Amino acid sequence: MENHLTIQKHQVQITVMKKLYNPELVEAYAANPSAWSPCTHFEVGDSFVTSPERPWDMPEGFCGWAWADIQRTVYGMARGGQDVFVTCCTDGYRPVIFKLEKL
Repeated sequence: MENHLTIQKHQVQITVMKKLYNPELVEAYAANPSAWSPCTHFEVGDSFVTSPERPWDMPEGFCGWAWADIQRTVYGMARGGQDVFVTCCTDGYRPVIFKLEKL
């Protein structure tokens, strides 16, 4: 018996909304606090779009650590989930907040 179920694939746009920095946590807990700074991988307004055919693949130029944190949500949206979602990476010292939009 053939499976005629079609899996939806939507592109998802990932936009950097905000970059935070928690110097009090860095000073209290990080090794070599002077080496820490706000995230240097992203700038507010940076935007990335997932592949239309492979929405589970990390967009080129995206941070691998942040992708590990948000990829399940992105993939769920690409498969037909929510239209808009706000999430962040789990770096407690310097989290980055992303807006995800299903295209």
